[in-house]
Amino acid sequence: MNRAQALPGLDHLRALAIVLVFVYHYGLFAHPAWIESIGAFGWIGVDLFFVLSGYLIADQLFRTQARTGTIGLRTFYLRRAFRILPAYSVMVALYFLFPLIRERATIAPLWKFATFTLNLGLDLRHHGTFSHAWSLCVEEHFYLFLPLILLGLHRLRVRSAGWLLGALVILGIAWRAWAWHVGVPVDLRGEQTAVWFQWIYYPTLSRLDGLLVGITIAAGMHYRRPMIDRLPLSGIGWLLCGGALLTLAWWLTKERYALLGSVVIFPVVSLGFGCWLLAMLQPNFNLAAKATWLTRQLAELAFCLYLTHKAAIHCTQEWLASDALPVDGSGMFFCCGVASLLAALALRFAVERPFLLLRDRWT
Repeated sequence: MNRAQALPGLDHLRALAIVLVFVYHYGLFAHPAWIESIGAFGWIGVDLFFVLSGYLIADQLFRTQARTGTIGLRTFYLRRAFRILPAYSVMVALYFLFPLIRERATIAPLWKFATFTLNLGLDLRHHGTFSHAWSLCVEEHFYLFLPLILLGLHRLRVRSAGWLLGALVILGIAWRAWAWHVGVPVDLRGEQTAVWFQWIYYPTLSRLDGLLVGITIAAGMHYRRPMIDRLPLSGIGWLLCGGALLTLAWWLTKERYALLGSVVIFPVVSLGFGCWLLAMLQPNFNLAAKATWLTRQLAELAFCLYLTHKAAIHCTQEWLASDALPVDGSGMFFCCGVASLLAALALRFAVERPFLLLRDRWT
């Protein structure tokens, strides 16, 4: 049993993340009016994925380092490759071989997907198809560099790297402030534009906050556990604290594209989800310890659902829209949800699961 499977609370968070992402992205297509209010804040689902990834990958590396005294780069990279590349590569191939599934008219060059550099300079006006792969690029950069940084710190015998985590947070804030002033034209500042997303939302340096919060929690659990245990908050307390921070972030969304929102909102969201992660790590918190079939299934399907949902929504709306089933109706939303689940299940059982079995056999 791996670390994620041993913590049902993480399944709850992962399930929440994919639901938020799905509803938010559905707003990019024809949609019922209620999507505007319910789904507008759904972009935070990606930040929740980042917090979870930061925690789980750092936790894995810290455990390996404690057990063996080092980090096996070959094994780590090989396991990550088996986890990500097969399903991702199939979706990239489908997008390039079958243009009819593309949700937008244009797609970035193949080499951008192959090198995981899609998020660098991504302009939605010219490369709108499969644009949600940007977050996979951020995670791949994280997978590449975190083990190398930890190995470097170990060999240099650095006893505490908290300063590095703080420096990276400050770097991300400084980058977003600089990018807002330099990259976003004066007449577009404060507006939801492709330029804002290109400079503020997609670059790796802009999106380290969630990953760093996850790493910090993993480091605290491994190296400062007594201090964590002394914090005077229960599972409910951490949930309430996280809820307050996410409420603040929701309030800031009206300034999301202004300087304040561009600089502050990502760390606030990440800290909020960090509190929820801490809630799910509390040993005596019933919600964290109680597994449910629904959240477990959604959590296991999350990666494949993330990869396929836009293509599934696009094709379903194209093929099923009629007078009896309006493209912007709730009935169509239900059909798109079912189609997305079926597409994700097909990808999981045809591609992802066989390669995970191979990974477990070879590594």
